[in-house]
Amino acid sequence: MSPGTGNSPDDRPLVALAMGDPAGISPELAAKLIDSATVAAAARLVVIGDRRILEAGARAAGTMLDIETVEGGSIGPAAKPVLIDLRNLDPARVSVGEATPEGGRFAVENFTLALRLAEAGAVAAVCYTPFNKKAMRFAHPGYDDEGRFITELLGLNARAREFNVLDTVWNARVTSHIPLKDVAANLSKEAILAEIALTVDCLRRSGIDAPRVLVAGLNPHAGDGGSFGMEEIEIIGPAVEAAAANGFDVSGPHPADTVFVAALKGGYHGVLTMYHDQGQIAMKLMGFERGVTMLGGLPFPVCTPAHGTAYDIAGKGIANRRASEEAVLLAVRMAGSIGFPGVGLTSMTAGRVGL
Repeated sequence: MSPGTGNSPDDRPLVALAMGDPAGISPELAAKLIDSATVAAAARLVVIGDRRILEAGARAAGTMLDIETVEGGSIGPAAKPVLIDLRNLDPARVSVGEATPEGGRFAVENFTLALRLAEAGAVAAVCYTPFNKKAMRFAHPGYDDEGRFITELLGLNARAREFNVLDTVWNARVTSHIPLKDVAANLSKEAILAEIALTVDCLRRSGIDAPRVLVAGLNPHAGDGGSFGMEEIEIIGPAVEAAAANGFDVSGPHPADTVFVAALKGGYHGVLTMYHDQGQIAMKLMGFERGVTMLGGLPFPVCTPAHGTAYDIAGKGIANRRASEEAVLLAVRMAGSIGFPGVGLTSMTAGRVGL
């Protein structure tokens, strides 16, 4: 069994799907992905979680569960999705719309096994339905984001960086989950150069042959020639010049309030922003229900919808699956370009990957 990139039952890649926070729309989205013809044409899902929670999601979504359940032993080849049933959460302990330690443990356990399967070469990529960071911290104190969790869990030296993807435009950022007051101090020419290089590499792996990237400034009007700050002159501008000298198709710094307009009108593929909300606000306004978050710089792709757990609509059956489908499709494209070997799940068990 190979994780290939074709559409026959034999060469569709295996993608681990970790069920996320059970108090939100994650169970419903997992059920909708299992029922998705778009996903079925591109990948074979290996869903990780609790059958009872998944069934509750299917009831909310109004879908049937055509899935093979495995609680232990070998997982044989199958054309339809497979569920690794960890039986790790009694539905009676789920408080819909509330972040709880039980929900956090459920999500952490599912995600951990998905990552271990990818590390072992059993799946080509990892996807997950939305997490709630408050719940995750209950289960894993110190949890701040998925990138750090992955690198620490797997002992990687890689730079796991978060990208937001919407249709043809990618957003990368130099700093991520840090206080706004610390952003300027965490900018350097070297850090910006590294992010440009990683952005271009990930864009190429997604199928874009000649990526074009715009770089945002930090200050209003990109500093306005030093009137509103010197970061553009002293740090960002020199980094962009060095990247261009290295052969990257990149320009900037551009004012952050117009850089996405320029990217859309100019046919650019990526926008590098200096901090989290500088890009997130623009991307979510342009397509909240279509956006995908992808973690780059790892040995295998990790993708999820960019939206959150949506506690306010949990259990109502109205969650839009579009972004979750796009996450799986991007993971498949990225896995094919990385050439992750994969060994299939013919004899892979939860016990063998250390859960």
